[in-house]
Amino acid sequence: MELKSGILSFRLNTSLTFTQVDLWPGLSYCDGKWNKVIIKKNDSIISASMNELMEHVSESRAQALMVNSPVYVGGIPQELHDPYKHLKLEQGFGGCMKDVKFARGAVINLASVSSGAVRVNLDGCLSTDSAAKCRGDDSILVYRGEERTAYESHLQPFTEYLYRVTASHEGGSVHSDWSRGRTTGAAPQSVPSPSGVRSINGYSIEVTWDEPVVARGVIEKYILRAYSEDALGPPHTPSASSELVDTNTFTGILTGLLPFKNYAVTLAACTLAGCTESLHALNISTPQEAPQQVQPPVAKSLPHSLLLSWNPPQKANGIITQYSLYMDGMLIYSGNGENYTVTDLAAFTPHQFLLSACTHVGCTNSSLVILSTAQLPPEHVDPPVLTVLDSRTVYIQWKQPRKVNGILERYMLYISNHTHDFTVWDVIYNSTELFQDHTLQYLLPGNKYLIKLAACTGGGCTVSKASQALTEERTPEGVPAPRVNPDSSHSFNISWTEPEHPNAYPERKKKNYNCISLSYVYYDINYSSHLILIKLLANARDIFEPFLSTFPLAEEFFVGSDYRQDFQTSEKSYFLVRGG
Repeated sequence: MELKSGILSFRLNTSLTFTQVDLWPGLSYCDGKWNKVIIKKNDSIISASMNELMEHVSESRAQALMVNSPVYVGGIPQELHDPYKHLKLEQGFGGCMKDVKFARGAVINLASVSSGAVRVNLDGCLSTDSAAKCRGDDSILVYRGEERTAYESHLQPFTEYLYRVTASHEGGSVHSDWSRGRTTGAAPQSVPSPSGVRSINGYSIEVTWDEPVVARGVIEKYILRAYSEDALGPPHTPSASSELVDTNTFTGILTGLLPFKNYAVTLAACTLAGCTESLHALNISTPQEAPQQVQPPVAKSLPHSLLLSWNPPQKANGIITQYSLYMDGMLIYSGNGENYTVTDLAAFTPHQFLLSACTHVGCTNSSLVILSTAQLPPEHVDPPVLTVLDSRTVYIQWKQPRKVNGILERYMLYISNHTHDFTVWDVIYNSTELFQDHTLQYLLPGNKYLIKLAACTGGGCTVSKASQALTEERTPEGVPAPRVNPDSSHSFNISWTEPEHPNAYPERKKKNYNCISLSYVYYDINYSSHLILIKLLANARDIFEPFLSTFPLAEEFFVGSDYRQDFQTSEKSYFLVRGG
């Protein structure tokens, strides 16, 4: 079969006969459009048709046609030219072919089934701008000169041109064979906007489009892009895009969208030279879906209630129609609000909460969260147990409260004594290590102490009742020397003060102070004597060491017998001793 100079020829040569049918379509096929060509042998009838035109002839001696050799499309190899010189075949085929099909079987892809190819361009069909070039020798002069190279510009992209050289001198001219050259492709000149778009769900859409009219190259892929129309300012970056490399399909799925949003959808067509996006877009609104990323509620904790609140889902995916709040698996609230208060709860008690948010499409649950009511101070604290170890040391023990009402954080011990009439309490122990005993040292002998225990949680502290401890008595400390004042030439007025630390029980001290004198008048003293006064303080346990006070009366030293005056006898007594 050959198409040449407006004639479609089909030649069939068998061992018995040679048959040829010629169809004259003229140059009507030089219009840049696809033309359908069919050659057929049906019994003794051989036919050739192009579009609506057809010619046929009848064989006188028909034979069955069996093809057992390679099929050559677009020309024959060089080694076959000599055996078939009588056919006067042209050097190859200039144009495009597609949808090649034999009588039996489906349409084949020549690029995938061919066993060999020579000077075959698989980049696609030419631009329609080359349509006029198939109408014969309508060539134009592009160069004249003596150089052997030429450069031609301002050509159309992705277009095939035929060139030949004419060499001439005074003796005449001669023409070379025609050679083909093709310009490279360019990005498509214009791309139409999508012809249709529909929502599949809230996350994907189906887009349809038409093939660009002027490709200026082989379409390598299509790109669908969706721009958010809800964003402030002009869109610069698409929210979602999808590349489709099957250029024979004009329908594609675009995913990665968000429900309940407005988008502008565009189409881009790409060649190897670049991509061109449609100037106009097709708008669509995605439908609602069930919410996503529902956050659990948070709470302000009180001892017997929880003030719950929550935020809308991070991805609402539509209009929230209802919230449902569950506590410990039971529905406690349903509505459109974003807060709820649970009352009548026990202190420091955990509860499980779950929040469900709904659109008209469906509902989504948050994760479970455990929220606890606030702590309270311990309900009851027993008084500490006090053990007196000696006159200055007390060992203190206590127990953990039976109902803590929270997380136990610390223990504190308070102490008070008669110094401030048991009205001032000082902290003597404060620890978070939660020991249950403490040794209190450096107390004063013969004193009564009141000690309280405080147990503390995050909700506060509870203080126990006071326990009493009496330290053992011991000898007084800090006994000052007496003051001696002359009363006359033969007498002194001697006075003294209480010891700094009597080290005796306050009750006894108070009882005896009313009958104990703190002064004494000493008579019948020789003028020349030297008096040494020793004041001793005695209590029920011991006599303390004396303090000495010397008072000179004359230059001469008089030695007399010791004198001891016991002027009071009781559990607490003062003794005055004279030395001479």
